[in-house]
Amino acid sequence: TAAAGFAVQPAMAAGYQVDQLARVSNVAQWDTLNVRKWPASYSQKIGAFQPGTPVWVERCITVPKSADWCLVERQDTRGWVNSRYLTPMEDWDI
Repeated sequence: TAAAGFAVQPAMAAGYQVDQLARVSNVAQWDTLNVRKWPASYSQKIGAFQPGTPVWVERCITVPKSADWCLVERQDTRGWVNSRYLTPMEDWDI
């Protein structure tokens, strides 16, 4: 899966540090990825990223009966996105 690089380790299910670049993926070219204030799909939208946008992933958490959510940052936008829409970047050349 696209989020395989952010797989949860059982001992760290409450949250885990990532500290790496990722690219917004699995979003249609005509759509955007919503950035949320809190790690929930019903949380207030505070921004959006275009497909392919590189973001800094600070950490991720597992939300019971939901999905992994990651705290991301790009310029002045910082908030939570569903990890299924992130692909880790191995190359720092953005």
